[in-house]
Amino acid sequence: MELNCKIAEMELKHAGTLNPGPWVDHSRFVAIACRNIACRCDDLSSDSAYCFGLLHDIGRYAGISSEKHLIDGYRFCAERGWEKAAQICISHAFMIQDIKTSIGKFDISEEDYQFMERFIKNAVYDDYDRLVQLCDALALPTGFCLLEKRFVDVALRYGTPPATVDRWKKILEIKDSFEQKINCSIYTLLPGVMENSFF
Repeated sequence: MELNCKIAEMELKHAGTLNPGPWVDHSRFVAIACRNIACRCDDLSSDSAYCFGLLHDIGRYAGISSEKHLIDGYRFCAERGWEKAAQICISHAFMIQDIKTSIGKFDISEEDYQFMERFIKNAVYDDYDRLVQLCDALALPTGFCLLEKRFVDVALRYGTPPATVDRWKKILEIKDSFEQKINCSIYTLLPGVMENSFF
């Protein structure tokens, strides 16, 4: 089954019935941000970017978990032949390609941990990986926000492990890279970002 926007939307909607929560609306806003930025990039498909944004957290369909949702999402997409979406289910959480930079808990088996460690180290990231990493940090369940607000939102929920500041720096680097590519501020492409950030 070939991945397209309609199928991705259907899968996210179904996943939300299995494990309802704010992650579903967050995923929708990530997808919209991905599409809006990809529209300005000659070498990216806005439809593909939108699908990857919708599915980046799809592993949460399996229930409340921490890092387990990454490998659950990977398997969900891989079983359907969606290789890039599968990669992004893991890569979106590792803008630094080192499993030790995780901010969550590894509620997975040792075998799955070793698989993820190798996968993260050896994955070849492209602008779709980086775009979802960026947009994941631009979207709350209530809408778009400044990166710094999302940074604090995540820190309040997960704490500040040793790699936190390095992760923030990497996201800011990705933001700068995309802004050079699209020749404008990413925030101009995110409707309601100011209102959602400050009100």
